[in-house]
Amino acid sequence: MKLSSGRLFGAVGLVAASTLVLSGCAGFGGGGSGGGGDQTLTFTTWGSESEETTFKDLIAQFEAEHEGTDIKLNVVPYDQMFSNIDAQLASGDAPDIFRVDYGNLGVYSSQDQLLDLSDSFSDDEIAEFTPAMWEAVSYEGVPYGVPHQTDVSALLVNTQMVKDAGIDPASLPTTQDDAWTWEEFAAVAGELRSALPADKYPFVYNWQLGGAPRWLSWLFQADGTFLDGDTATIDSPEGAKALDFTKSFFEQQWVPPTSSTKGTVYADSLFTEGTAAMAFVGSFLVPDIDSLAKFDWTAIPMPRDERGATDLGGNALVATKGTKNPELAAEFLKFMVSADAMSEFCANTNELPTRLDLEGDAVQFKIRPDVMPVFVDQAATIEPGDVKQLTSPAMAAINTALQDQLEAAFIGGQSTADTLANLSAAIEEAAK
Repeated sequence: MKLSSGRLFGAVGLVAASTLVLSGCAGFGGGGSGGGGDQTLTFTTWGSESEETTFKDLIAQFEAEHEGTDIKLNVVPYDQMFSNIDAQLASGDAPDIFRVDYGNLGVYSSQDQLLDLSDSFSDDEIAEFTPAMWEAVSYEGVPYGVPHQTDVSALLVNTQMVKDAGIDPASLPTTQDDAWTWEEFAAVAGELRSALPADKYPFVYNWQLGGAPRWLSWLFQADGTFLDGDTATIDSPEGAKALDFTKSFFEQQWVPPTSSTKGTVYADSLFTEGTAAMAFVGSFLVPDIDSLAKFDWTAIPMPRDERGATDLGGNALVATKGTKNPELAAEFLKFMVSADAMSEFCANTNELPTRLDLEGDAVQFKIRPDVMPVFVDQAATIEPGDVKQLTSPAMAAINTALQDQLEAAFIGGQSTADTLANLSAAIEEAAK
């Protein structure tokens, strides 16, 4: 089974059990790097086939540039990744370097388990990254990792289905500047609902199977927030606006009734099988959709309200505080997020860069390069304030609350007021 990093739902690092098996080496080799002149680093990650291949190539490049250096790569299943990392950190046998999704990063950085990289990056070097992604690897202003890549959602469109519904594919938006407003998006959904048979739907949203935090994109688009320090801020006019609008997806039968936050089928599957004319999908799935979809499709920006927004996917690379080669570890991390290395990794994996000099069409993506600039453009809508909330150590508990409460609102008929009150209480409890 092929699984890319983006299936981890970025903000929370949670995956459905059925999608957890990844090819890779068995076991979790830890063990610092030795002392003295030993130039060995251990690097533990999970990864798709293309990610693993590219990691190996980049490691070989680093080793060639640093004579005597040996980077021992260990590729493991995601479902075992962090339980084993936790055990290794507790026993003092953690790998020197490991990969971590942005949602889980705050757990480690807040517990003083990672190498402080403040002395490794100058202000000019920090300025090479998008501010939101540098915020994603920072805790209380201190960088504890490097933003290796990201992936975000955009809106995929089955061009034949929308054409058959009387919508000219040439009229579809292509950039953030002409992205649909919520009202325009609703109008298109209404047109599709009128034209499609009862068993087909205008669109499907990707908040299933641990992806409930993707609902927060609508909250951000309404210019709302859900967390300020340890205070819940979701029970607000902006929160009510976002919840009322997304509840209408089910009330108007714009989405499949089984596609709520506790649905068991991914949005991209409903899109490729032709059940939905449009789908909110992450960039990492472009290769799979390209091979599975038997129809022409394109990508367009997500709708916007007061502002544009999307979900935070992707992963950081970090060094453990106990590494015996902190300078080498920091140098390897800097290499992995250099322009050339990041460009190669993203081009091979259809994941998105976090460097400003790789925006737009700078990366030559291997698959569907025609649609990837839409995702790159969409990533620019993530703001540092969004990231600060999404990387809170409380996100795992908040995700559970979102799954339960949104399901109750979308499917169970729970009122907007009760849903926001329940979410507020759950967020306050999680953030204590």
